[in-house]
Amino acid sequence: MTGHRGGVRFHTVEGDAEVTEQEPKYNSLDNLVAGMRIEKDRAEPEGKEPEPPGSQSAKDRQEMERKKDQQAYKWFAARHQPRIPVAKNLVMAFLVGGLICALGQLIWDVFKGLGLGFKDAGTAATVIMIFLGAFLTGLGVYDQIGKVGGAGSIVPITGFANGIVASAMEYKREGYVYGIGARIFTIAGPVLVYGFLVSVMVGMIRVLLI
Repeated sequence: MTGHRGGVRFHTVEGDAEVTEQEPKYNSLDNLVAGMRIEKDRAEPEGKEPEPPGSQSAKDRQEMERKKDQQAYKWFAARHQPRIPVAKNLVMAFLVGGLICALGQLIWDVFKGLGLGFKDAGTAATVIMIFLGAFLTGLGVYDQIGKVGGAGSIVPITGFANGIVASAMEYKREGYVYGIGARIFTIAGPVLVYGFLVSVMVGMIRVLLI
């Protein structure tokens, strides 16, 4: 006797010993992929491939079916991919980045007004901006700023502080040595390396030209 119980197909044999056989696990996935292929063929009937010849081996037929599934998935994903609001992102990056730079300039003006020199005021403003970037990252606020401002939030100083603190927070659970110590420069490390290289190259070019 055969039947279904709890999503499992079963049948009995002699001696009333019950033998179970699991149904395929990916029926829903197969149906989804089949639906993608049907939708693709309806939208692009001219691109529908002919059926394979009957003399084709089972392995080749399976490989062809797999390629069709991949093509249908790529077509479906590309069609339903959300459009990126480029103009909006550019405007928000400009505004957020400009506000961060304006804040840095305001802090510099405050220290300059307190009597500090040009370089000293710049140093103090840099320290304050680094602190604000790290502090807001620890509170989770800078991530929200990044979602709104995009590339505008990675301006120098605050973006650099955000990269260091974010890495330290992410790998803190792995320990202070192998976690924070080893991975704190995961994001900022490439910036330092290539920044140093470019500065050396620019310095060499200047020396050669002058």
